[in-house]
Amino acid sequence: MLDIRFVKENPELVKENIKKKFSDHKLPLVDEVIGLHDRKLEITQAADTLRANRNKISKEIGALMGQGKRDEAEKMKKLVSDQAEELKTLAEEETVLEEKIRKIMLAIPNIIDDSVPIGKNDEENVEVEQ
Repeated sequence: MLDIRFVKENPELVKENIKKKFSDHKLPLVDEVIGLHDRKLEITQAADTLRANRNKISKEIGALMGQGKRDEAEKMKKLVSDQAEELKTLAEEETVLEEKIRKIMLAIPNIIDDSVPIGKNDEENVEVEQ
């Protein structure tokens, strides 16, 4: 299986390789997997931001409780619980995207070595050694 970073950095090379394998029906997979991976990165970044915000708010809750401002602390707790639900949703979507990306990456063929002759079937193979 190819590395997703390689596919993102060399989409034309990967597409050319698919053409050499006469699997043109797999060409759209390259753009699809790049789009899915970009979406996954966006979700990961949003989840990280929510986690950082949750940590910050948790510290504020502790400070408010220490100051005896229970009402404000309860409002902050509600905010943290709302963000926890959003974080859960993002994590589920991220898991679904990871599975889709893996499935597509398994369908994209590996890069053919330059020494391999291109042919439609076994009859066009070149015998190198016997």
